[in-house]
Amino acid sequence: MTYSQEGYPLTAAISPRVQVVESTESTNADVVRHVVDAPAEWPHLSLLLTTDQRAGRGRLDRTWVTPPGTALAASVVVRVGAIPPTARGWIPLLAGAAMTRAVGEQLRGTAHAAALKWPNDVLLDGGKVCGILAEVVPGHPDVVVIGSGVNTRMPQPDLPVETATSFEAVGLVADEDKLVADYLSALDEQLQVLAAAGGDPVGSGILSSVESLCSTIGSDVAVSLPDGETLRGRAIRIDGEGRLVVEQDSEFESAVSAGDVVHVR
Repeated sequence: MTYSQEGYPLTAAISPRVQVVESTESTNADVVRHVVDAPAEWPHLSLLLTTDQRAGRGRLDRTWVTPPGTALAASVVVRVGAIPPTARGWIPLLAGAAMTRAVGEQLRGTAHAAALKWPNDVLLDGGKVCGILAEVVPGHPDVVVIGSGVNTRMPQPDLPVETATSFEAVGLVADEDKLVADYLSALDEQLQVLAAAGGDPVGSGILSSVESLCSTIGSDVAVSLPDGETLRGRAIRIDGEGRLVVEQDSEFESAVSAGDVVHVR
């Protein structure tokens, strides 16, 4: 396994530690282990990158494998001691919003569009281009590792599901260094804003900022809940806890804290 910062100068200007590995099973698992073993060596915004992740993990313990060189996997350390524990449920949403902004920067001057699907999937022209997983480091409650997988050079035939897409599939070439640098900058900025507001997502503007990027709001949705049930209705807002509020039959509202969302239209 080799380590190098070569090829990521913009990212290295923001992150105190950038490690690029040739291949790995899971960047998140690696970084969690590194933080446990040597926490002082992995300060805030430390990053591990690869274009060959063999056993990536997503929400609900899903795993996936991508052909080498077709996707960029990145895991970043964020130290969140300044954010009250009650507000830390916003961290995955902030990561999704930050990546949505970063992808959007790649699309400037094109007819393509980026959007956030609640809670933290990033969409490119309506197809999923990036998934994100945040996890607290065992024994280090104020340290969170946020993993993201961006479909960069994945050809259309290699896309895992019909709802997925990639930069290549829509005819674009991603500037991976700028993408990661923009992501880290936006993520750190929003974490600082939330911390400065004492964890208040409304007063800080965090809630409205995330909602402005979220194409789920205003969409008819089917939400597969962890208990196996499916909630159907219209997503009308995100509440103060980061939950998706779904209106059913114009009378009842349900707040969803976890679930797989499908935009019905």
